[in-house]
Amino acid sequence: MLYIIIGVVIVLLLLSLRVVKEYDRGVIFFLGKCTGVRGPGLIVLIPILERMTKVTLRTITMNIPSQKIITKDNVSIDIAAVAYYNIVDSQKSVVAIENVYDAVKQISQTTVRNVVGRFSLDQLLSQTSEINIQIKDVIDSHTEPWGAQVTAVEIKDITLPDNMQRAMAKEAEAERERRAKIVAAEGEFQAAEKLGQAADLIAAHPVALQLRTLQTMSEIATEKNSTIIFPAQFMTTVQEAFATLRGDSKGKPNIKV
Repeated sequence: MLYIIIGVVIVLLLLSLRVVKEYDRGVIFFLGKCTGVRGPGLIVLIPILERMTKVTLRTITMNIPSQKIITKDNVSIDIAAVAYYNIVDSQKSVVAIENVYDAVKQISQTTVRNVVGRFSLDQLLSQTSEINIQIKDVIDSHTEPWGAQVTAVEIKDITLPDNMQRAMAKEAEAERERRAKIVAAEGEFQAAEKLGQAADLIAAHPVALQLRTLQTMSEIATEKNSTIIFPAQFMTTVQEAFATLRGDSKGKPNIKV
């Protein structure tokens, strides 16, 4: 009889001991009534009378499955996202909701569809960060009574219809061609301005044109495979240019032609 009593005591003692890890908390129920949260460490329960439900406090990564959404400009797209949340009130997460993970997942899918539907496709592609924040705030407002806090929501995949992808590719190509034409036109405009300034400068100093012509011919002669023909009137002009240089270069050796 003594052994039976000792065995029962040992069994009851084993049933009453619980170990709660650092990242967990234990919600205690005494005869069905929630009496508080315990942990981490060794927990002693009253056998048969008390029950414990463990809740993790670690951040949970939850994939939001891809779903079809119609944007504000009536474009049908597939969007997949990911949400991160953690439990901040263990008691609420057990008492206020039956399954907090499923609840957060369902409200996340609905919120993504509702929020994304308010934006056009261009806004969705260019303002993804702002849309992510809006989705997080809406989900967090729903999960707060459940003791869960949503820390981030990120849209990770946007799938466009094939015809829309082709249209966007054509638009991007046209945009690049437009920019290329604008750059070329700006280059021509700047070159024309510089040529106009050069023409004005040469008009003010006629000798500069002759010197430029001589320089061009000198560059051609370096190839040693060209025959240059000088018109007679050009030789007269060259002599005038050298005569001008003689008058301008006082104190320098004379140049003979």
